[in-house]
Amino acid sequence: MGKRIVNAYKSVDKTQAYALSEAVKIVKSNATAKFDETIDIAVNLGVDPKYADQMVRGVCSLPHGTGKTVRVAVFAQGEKADEAKAAGADIVGAENLVDSILAGKVDFDRCIATPDMMGMAGRVARVLGPKGLMPNPKLGTVTADVANAVKKAKAGEVQYRVEKNGIVHAGIGKASFSEEQILENAKAFIDAIIKAKPTGAKGTYMKKVSLSSTMGVGIQIDTANM
Repeated sequence: MGKRIVNAYKSVDKTQAYALSEAVKIVKSNATAKFDETIDIAVNLGVDPKYADQMVRGVCSLPHGTGKTVRVAVFAQGEKADEAKAAGADIVGAENLVDSILAGKVDFDRCIATPDMMGMAGRVARVLGPKGLMPNPKLGTVTADVANAVKKAKAGEVQYRVEKNGIVHAGIGKASFSEEQILENAKAFIDAIIKAKPTGAKGTYMKKVSLSSTMGVGIQIDTANM
């Protein structure tokens, strides 16, 4: 390990669970790479997502955004296409967007579609689905209000989905954010996960939470002190 990582480990007791505010302070102070590191949160849930009633999936609007520039593509036509462009969508199209995606050009981070365009979007489901980009009404990415969906995506709305091992993770900011901004974003994300508790979850729902930066060490958070 490099000297920076070694020093970071010295500031962390791996056997201790820290209060969220203290974890934020440690992670931010150790994020000293030459680029603006992403602050990541990982939540280990007591669910088995292979069962439909234990799936955890949704969206969360972070009060301070993610610090990441989000490129948005929209399947729309006519007035809805105009609304999407006015709201700041990077790519707006119909048949031409399908052709572009099928040609391997998937240079966007979020895909939105109006309900009437889902048949067309379905033609590229095999491309967008594995990338987690397929428009979905449950995530608010299939909607007639494309302008609002685009604005939310641009503002730093985070999509999350539990993985097969029961972990949900997301980038909730940058090391350049203030401690207060990171803390408020972390709380918003944790609250969203709590509210998304599925009906089939049994026992301890939120088993473990950790915070880290791109090049930093993971800090375990005391789930009773968040």
